Amino acid sequence: MKARSREQESHTHGVLNVYADLGYRHPDRMLIKAQLVSKIADLLAERRITQAQVKTSLGIPQPMLSKLLRGQFHGFSERKLVNCLTQLGQNAQIVVRQTLDHDEAGAVSVTFE
Repeated sequence: MKARSREQESHTHGVLNVYADLGYRHPDRMLIKAQLVSKIADLLAERRITQAQVKTSLGIPQPMLSKLLRGQFHGFSERKLVNCLTQLGQNAQIVVRQTLDHDEAGAVSVTFE
């Protein structure tokens, strides 16, 4: 039997969702919010829009926007984040598909084009 190296013993392989790895409640929702916020942040940076300027277009006070952009999603629904994206000129589409296994629970994912 081959001995493990120290490097192999020093970490654990996680899943694709860091929030699940960290034990958050509702990790799938947290991941979706993180993806939406990341896109919002990218758009603001691309357009060089300041947080103060965003208040007028998104209706989010600057302190709350600052928290949001730092990953503090409490108080923001997925719907509110999608609304922010549409206010920034993005189209959002919700597509519902049946699972392959009709007894299996569905999943939610975000895709950007």
